[in-house]
Amino acid sequence: MRVLLINGSQKTNGDTHQSLMTVETLMKAKGVEADVFHIGSQMIRGCIECDACRATNYCTFQNDPCNPLIDAIKEADGIVIGSPVYFGGPSGSVCSLLDRVFYATSHSNPLFAGKPAAALVNCNVTGAAEALDRLNNYFSYSQMPIVSCINWTVDLMPDNDAETEVFEKQSIKNMVENMYMLIKMKTSLK
Repeated sequence: MRVLLINGSQKTNGDTHQSLMTVETLMKAKGVEADVFHIGSQMIRGCIECDACRATNYCTFQNDPCNPLIDAIKEADGIVIGSPVYFGGPSGSVCSLLDRVFYATSHSNPLFAGKPAAALVNCNVTGAAEALDRLNNYFSYSQMPIVSCINWTVDLMPDNDAETEVFEKQSIKNMVENMYMLIKMKTSLK
């Protein structure tokens, strides 16, 4: 079993990365491999709705991480997308990338259908609910089961009190448990 962790932050080792490393540690403890796909700080184009992807399930633009991400998701049994919250939503670069990834693969026969998916966000003040909603919409429109947990998968910053920190980690742990269960059920049906 393999889970793809998509780091939608521009920072290589920032807070989103740390949250995803918590997911990775918990997944590995269950015997699930976890690969990290970091989108980085390169320029990412938005979708131009040229529809070239309808024939290939790949974006016509070849100079950014869109098509490699499509391949990585196809190989994974489940995905977790992490993003910082900027102005009440996920990072613009991750949204531009995911618009293209999911548009290219969600035509008449969605390529990612049935793959469990979860989102987590790192939030300083507000906007976590809106950011999670935006990320979860990619999954629901692509017929991917959205992995739930006891609360939102939100890592609030900065310097949480001990009680909040424990609750955040419990939410991530619960999400990992549910993802593991869904992947295990799906692979046992194959």
